[in-house]
Amino acid sequence: MKLYNTMTRTRDEFKTHTEGKVNMYTCGPTVYHFAHIGNLRSYIMEDVLEKYLRYLRYDVNRVMNITDVGHLSSDADTGEDKMLKGAKREKKTVMEIAKYYTDAFFADCAKLNIKTPDVVEPATNCIPEFIEMVEGLLEKGYAYLSGGNVYFDTSKLKEYYVFNKHDAEDLEVGVREGVEEDTAKRNKCDFVLWFTKSKFEDQELKWDSPWGVGYPGWHIECSAISLKHNGEYLDLHCGGIDNAFPHHTNEIAQSEAYLGHEWCPQWFHVHHLNTQGGKMSKSKGEFLTVSLLEEKGYDPLIYRLFCLQSHYRKSLVFSWEGMDNTKAAYTKLLQRIASLKENDGEIDGEAYDKYTADFKEALDNDLNTSLAVTVLYDVLKAKTNDATKRKLIADFDTVMSLSLLEKAAALASAAKEEEAGAAPDIDPGLAAKIEAMIAERAEAKAAKNYARADEIRGELTAMGVTLKDSKEGTTYTIG
Repeated sequence: MKLYNTMTRTRDEFKTHTEGKVNMYTCGPTVYHFAHIGNLRSYIMEDVLEKYLRYLRYDVNRVMNITDVGHLSSDADTGEDKMLKGAKREKKTVMEIAKYYTDAFFADCAKLNIKTPDVVEPATNCIPEFIEMVEGLLEKGYAYLSGGNVYFDTSKLKEYYVFNKHDAEDLEVGVREGVEEDTAKRNKCDFVLWFTKSKFEDQELKWDSPWGVGYPGWHIECSAISLKHNGEYLDLHCGGIDNAFPHHTNEIAQSEAYLGHEWCPQWFHVHHLNTQGGKMSKSKGEFLTVSLLEEKGYDPLIYRLFCLQSHYRKSLVFSWEGMDNTKAAYTKLLQRIASLKENDGEIDGEAYDKYTADFKEALDNDLNTSLAVTVLYDVLKAKTNDATKRKLIADFDTVMSLSLLEKAAALASAAKEEEAGAAPDIDPGLAAKIEAMIAERAEAKAAKNYARADEIRGELTAMGVTLKDSKEGTTYTIG
């Protein structure tokens, strides 16, 4: 398996520190508002990656944080705390906001068939771990106190900009527009590990620390939570591409300074979901949510398929036309699966091995989900029995998570109910009469008395009964 590694900027063979085991970390949401579908694209693709690793029989420990404190509205450690901003907006406490939007996030994930990580840890659970790590960085000379805050000193590093080859000055200026310079910093790219002083003295969540009452910076969260649950060596770190700088850059800086060795060799970044007007963002006001998709008549799994049909390292442009096309494709896919017979013979080993190999080849090639979807269609067109096709679809869907067999079965059941029409609600005497006439017609056809069979059909039509003949027999609807 080869994955593009943002650290090396090449497709690298996936390796782990311990054979057969993957320590995986995913940056979780800041729970001050609903997740928009751009955020959720990253979680969908990370979910596919985790499930494919399990499909390959890796023992995966996936850890995710919940940011419920410390994430300021600017990545340059200025601006209002996002959680406080959400609490003011809705006139609730910060913890009420955190609980509500954490629950909403996982409800959206469930609708998208995104598996809950093995460990989910809110930042507010880990204040002792943050303090311990900051103390360690101070002792090692990688941090300093200034203006009441504790800062990480980036000048002590041999290399800070690990994800790109941009000029340092370009990155410093380009963090965010309109950011006020923090004059307490020794260097422009230094970042806060612990706040005791900020522009917002009404910060609701504060804790005692060796440096005064305060709260952690955003970047320290992920490092400390990963160390707590994954140990000193992380195999795979995931997140949206917008987190590569400065958030993931700062994670690497503080983690390796604290540990004294390389921390995580493989970085997996999912690119943006854009609208026609550019990158999707909560700061722009209205944003697209899973609930909005449902209101407009889209099963959330249609959006999952929409994401799987493109590569995670390419920006994806969202449009309602694109969703309509995906909805049509998903419906046709389910219809084709619904037509497959159950218990249709033994598994065709040769065909099974061939398409399994094709599926693995697609996902081994930098998680090419678009090609994996193509393999799924190839299975449906294959010259093999339905039992083999159903087995392959079931196996593939442990990774794709489109609920293919379940949704196809529901579609087939609904079609049968529709065929039955209103028969259960009609007068029992009339139903018995219709059934008797249908039976007489069947006898007439068996005796090749087609004139009588047509005559009976005509009589039923006059009664408002429509017949439908199939291999399974004759059904009818009224009205």
